[in-house]
Amino acid sequence: MTCKIYLKRVETLRNNIKKSMNMGTLKFKRTLIFTPLLIVLISFVECSPKLYTTGKDFAASGNYQDAIIQYTKQIEEKPEFTDAYIARAEAYEKTGNLSEAASDYKRATSFDEKNASCFYNSGRLYFELKEYNEAISMLSKATTLDKKHIKAFKLKRDSYIELKEYDKALKESDAVLALEQDARNFYWHGYINDKLGNYNVSETFFKKSIEKSPTVLEAYISLADVLLKAKKYDESLSTCNKALAIDQKSKEALWIRSNVYREKIDYTKAIDDLSKIIIFSPSDEKVFFTRGLYSQEFNKHQDAINDFSKVISLNSKNAVAYFNRAKSFEEITQYEKAIADYKMYSSLTDDNSAEAKERLEVVNNRLYELNRESNKPNLVFTQPLQRDGNIINVIENATTATLKGIIKDASKIQYAKVEGADVKFIEGAAENEFEIIVDVTGKEMISVAVADVYNNVLATTYTLNRTEINPPQITLIAPFASTSGEIYMSVDNRKLYVEGRIADENLIKAISVEDMNASYSVDTKNPEFFATIDIANKNKFVVTAEDIYGNITTQEFKINREALEISQENPMGKTWVIFIENSNYETFASLDGPVKDVSMMKAALANYKVHNIVHKQNMTKEQMEKFFSIELRDLVRSNQVNSLLVWYAGHGKFINETGYWVPTDAKRDDEFTYFNINSLKAALQSYSQFVTHTLVITDACESGPTFYQAMRSALNERDCGDWEATKFKSSQVFSSAGYELAVDNSQFTRTFANSLMNNPNACLPIENIVSKVTVAVAKSGTQKPQFGKIDGLADEGGTFFFISKDK
Repeated sequence: MTCKIYLKRVETLRNNIKKSMNMGTLKFKRTLIFTPLLIVLISFVECSPKLYTTGKDFAASGNYQDAIIQYTKQIEEKPEFTDAYIARAEAYEKTGNLSEAASDYKRATSFDEKNASCFYNSGRLYFELKEYNEAISMLSKATTLDKKHIKAFKLKRDSYIELKEYDKALKESDAVLALEQDARNFYWHGYINDKLGNYNVSETFFKKSIEKSPTVLEAYISLADVLLKAKKYDESLSTCNKALAIDQKSKEALWIRSNVYREKIDYTKAIDDLSKIIIFSPSDEKVFFTRGLYSQEFNKHQDAINDFSKVISLNSKNAVAYFNRAKSFEEITQYEKAIADYKMYSSLTDDNSAEAKERLEVVNNRLYELNRESNKPNLVFTQPLQRDGNIINVIENATTATLKGIIKDASKIQYAKVEGADVKFIEGAAENEFEIIVDVTGKEMISVAVADVYNNVLATTYTLNRTEINPPQITLIAPFASTSGEIYMSVDNRKLYVEGRIADENLIKAISVEDMNASYSVDTKNPEFFATIDIANKNKFVVTAEDIYGNITTQEFKINREALEISQENPMGKTWVIFIENSNYETFASLDGPVKDVSMMKAALANYKVHNIVHKQNMTKEQMEKFFSIELRDLVRSNQVNSLLVWYAGHGKFINETGYWVPTDAKRDDEFTYFNINSLKAALQSYSQFVTHTLVITDACESGPTFYQAMRSALNERDCGDWEATKFKSSQVFSSAGYELAVDNSQFTRTFANSLMNNPNACLPIENIVSKVTVAVAKSGTQKPQFGKIDGLADEGGTFFFISKDK
């Protein structure tokens, strides 16, 4: 029960008191006087509880949060106290918490079902919250209670409009007009009828709105739009002009008038109105697009192209703009641009509407016609390499041949067949690459047929030449090339002397270096070749070799001139580092250490003047013998290496006073399969005449002492400024272990690398590193490093220095 009801009852009792007093009955009078006073007191307590009153005081002073707290406490004490809900709703609304405010008004209606105001306020707030269905529910109850609640009818109408339920909105609009006929209500009635397609009715009510309020721009614009839809072009044009008289910059009025002019086939004025809009809105994508369409319809295709290009600059994903620009490009015979735009449309469109599908069909048809050509496809076999005269080499006595090739054509390939079998193209390949296995048993030739989508057909045969099909292998000796095909220049010369070797099963027909014929012995298998080329302003060169059966190899080598800086002012001269990393063994335990150790050492040497690093992995005995005896000798000689560091990481053995490095194919019980360190010494001797400083680092277990002539008597401090130390020969070896077993986790390498990385000086002699490594390894107690000169190699008292790049 609300306070208003209580107060009404109090007023009734007061009137009864007055009547009783007039009757003059004292006893009855006393009773009546006491009774209403008691009721008034009770009513006061009921109407004005303390918490509610305190909340009202807070609200009156603008302290709405505290007011909400008081109202909430009051509601907790007395949940049916309607006025507390209403007051809290008002406070919530003041704080912007519309959702709670709407809910409180709704709660109030549970206790006071006849309160139209609470239903209206709840509906009003739900409308503001865009919860239109909830708003309609509340507002409908308000209009049921109060048939003349104009505000509730209006909001209900507006809610249906927002929900696009125009039939229901029209019913509410009728109710509004029955209560209030003003310009706004006439306008909304016209708006709803417009949405329902009732253009004549809509026209009538827009005109009524204008009669009520002749200066409201919105009504003129809506009326002009309805007249345009009703095809009353002259009236629409007149109405647009009236709207523009009110606001000459009205985009909506100019837009509608432009549409009217277009319907009247007056493209000049239609385009002019759109141009005026662009002055006011220079980034309006829709206006630029529409002006492009009008220009296209008016056969002003260059203007259309300009507008569609502007649309694309504003929105690069606008597929329809590409479509229409392509049409205009095609009209002015710029077919390549038209093709590009049609393709762009195809890649962008994801619209599944009937209109979009129709456009896509048009695009595909236009692309087909615009791309039409009459050239036959071109097929080239890449493996085996096709020779002149349609000849393909296949292995002698082979029953099948794997053919790889490329089909080049400006158009899509319709089909491709080799010996009647369909060719399948490699998915994701840049061109029409294919691979097919063909039966060549007893065959001397094969047939090929290829056709593109325009039925341009290639039909030919290829002769099979029975021979080997492996291409020659190219190895560069001088200058040395890394595994990635990079060479490092130590001298900045215009001319470059190139020396190499060709490996092939057959004689070599031709060798060229950068299009210059190289010198080689034509009657010798696996010949060496020589050439001098001009490399001025070049960063690469190409070596090509062809054997007598037409198998061709072309290899590119990059020229890296960064090494020029390394060679300058380096007292050690050209310095090479050779890493032998054996980790994956066949019969011995595989090691993880060598991989990590070599990587660590490469990182440590990055800050030192090292001209080139050669990294060999998992070498067999044959490979090790060939590398040290021949390959490294030729590399050192041809590249004029001054200082050589050889680092071995892997298993080692010491048997019968002989030290060995263990190749990856070594057998545990066969000493002959090991790499004898004496072979290494012999190999080093063969090119010691070219090298000033040789340093061998062996991080291998059980390598033994046979490599050493003697330990140097004392590790004296060496100075890189001492010309004798750098110019006199040195042949040194530093080993992680003598007889003892080394470990996979190498303290030896770790300390060696740290000594290099933490060196503050411009140069670091090997003796300093030996001292630090020996101390560190001795502490671990697992290894005893050995340092000395190599027995049998010339040593004049020089030493190996590591020269820093930046110090």
